[in-house]
Amino acid sequence: MAEKQRGRASDRLRSGISRRDFLRGSGALAAATALRTATEAAAAPAGAASVVGPGPVPVTLTVNGQTHRLKLEPRVTLLDALRNHLDLTGAKKVCDRGTCGACTVLLDGAPVYACSVLAIDAQGHKIETVEALSPDHPMIQAFVDHDGLQCGFCTPGFVMAAVAFARQNPECSEEDVCRGLSGNICRCGTYVGIREAVVEAARKMRGAANA
Repeated sequence: MAEKQRGRASDRLRSGISRRDFLRGSGALAAATALRTATEAAAAPAGAASVVGPGPVPVTLTVNGQTHRLKLEPRVTLLDALRNHLDLTGAKKVCDRGTCGACTVLLDGAPVYACSVLAIDAQGHKIETVEALSPDHPMIQAFVDHDGLQCGFCTPGFVMAAVAFARQNPECSEEDVCRGLSGNICRCGTYVGIREAVVEAARKMRGAANA
């Protein structure tokens, strides 16, 4: 026992602090940190971001020119909101990982994967789905004329991506289309027809815009 006490005393002399002192200091530090965190939280500005959910919260979406007020959990994707809550099933749920493009919609005119966008984050933006296009839209008609589809699962996403691309590239070539639509996959392999369709539709869309 005496030897253990001498060993502890020796350890304390070498380190300058005992185990008890160390634990006492650690407890004081933890308490001070907690107090500082609470103080900073209380001093946070009123406009700071707040946590929502996990239950349903109000979400307002502007889709195809119409305003929809929904109650959704924050984890709900734009794709699921469109398909399951608004009955807009044109965008297809295929990979659900943001890799195939079958769920492509336009957000403020830019193509996005709806499966990778939270519905709550799409608030305040203009959302366009394939349902917004009339049956005689140049892009839809061109896909039909050039056999740019087979099973049809990828077609709505391809059409919306192509519309966004054609609006920005009215004088595109097939090579341009190949690069511009590289984020969309057709498992049936109708790429030749799709490229031809987009080139033709882009020129018709430009003509209609200038008419």
